Amino acid sequence: MGSALKLIALVVPLGLDTLGVAIVLGIAGFPAERRMQLSLLFGAFETAMPLIGVALGAPLGHAVGGVATYIAAGVIGLLGAYMLFARGDEDEGERLLAMTRRGLWSAMALGASISLDGLAIGFSAGLLHLPIVAMAIAIGVQAFVVTQIGVRVGARVGERMREAAERVAGVALVALGVVLALTQV
Repeated sequence: MGSALKLIALVVPLGLDTLGVAIVLGIAGFPAERRMQLSLLFGAFETAMPLIGVALGAPLGHAVGGVATYIAAGVIGLLGAYMLFARGDEDEGERLLAMTRRGLWSAMALGASISLDGLAIGFSAGLLHLPIVAMAIAIGVQAFVVTQIGVRVGARVGERMREAAERVAGVALVALGVVLALTQV
């Protein structure tokens, strides 16, 4: 699998996950006048976390050598499985919305919480030796765009779309993990 295809396969599920969170915020009534701030916050965190993950994953990739791709495939597959089977509670929208109202530290905690999957992706990207700058830019841009879209759509559509976005992201990551592992066999 080429680097560009691996990069796309890593970035798209992150966008779907961010979309799911943004939809929840839209459903919960996130104020339209604060959409830009939220999009910038999510974009910044979604860009930074993979870079931190890469900083951790690249040295480990050099240390473990030939098994690095298997480790990356396992991390990605486990992240996808978590996204498929972990279910938020019914009050998730209200909890997330409350975090956006409590000031800087709560907003930072929300940004960090939505980007933890990016840490795992960055870790895997470091193990797979993917183009870091391109990955960071792509993740940041997609986070900004899908946050804008998600909050708008969430205000109109509903809970089913959020759950569907999370399921698609989970399946995509599990499939990517399997493909990465099989291409090494």
